[in-house]
Amino acid sequence: MLYQEKSCSIGEACCQDITGHMVFDLTKLPLCYMIAITCITKDGESMILRIDFNSDEALYIQLRNQIIMGIATGELREGDALPSVRQLADHISINMHTVNKAYSVLRQEGFVKLDRRKGAVVSLEADKERVMDEMREEIAVALAKGICKGVQREEVHRLVDEMYDVIAGLEGSET
Repeated sequence: MLYQEKSCSIGEACCQDITGHMVFDLTKLPLCYMIAITCITKDGESMILRIDFNSDEALYIQLRNQIIMGIATGELREGDALPSVRQLADHISINMHTVNKAYSVLRQEGFVKLDRRKGAVVSLEADKERVMDEMREEIAVALAKGICKGVQREEVHRLVDEMYDVIAGLEGSET
């Protein structure tokens, strides 16, 4: 495939192929970078996945989190088919088993269904009680860390409100 150099925030690690899609030279990328995944849905829409290969967080967890964020922000909608395990692994340059594990975790958590014909499809199960329990556990640890570092209740409330508005797309509107 033909590539043309294009300046971007990643510098010389980034170029553009003849179709206009961004391509990355993995050997020249900084520690943390964004990968543009094209055609992540059947509609041909693209989504930015932020993967940090030097993070202590496992790649499958990072991938899972990015897909959940895509669903929460509306980039991915109910019924959207995700790329096949092989396609996504090739685009991100990671092992297929890593993508498969991320998809399996997403299935277990009720964010996708695995269909033999369509592959992984966004499917939101409405199990609010289970989600609330999981959030309670995860937030408890984050709050404990904040309390240990002197974060005040008002700061936590402000932070949660800001994050909710950004993720739900309410930024700039009155709540």
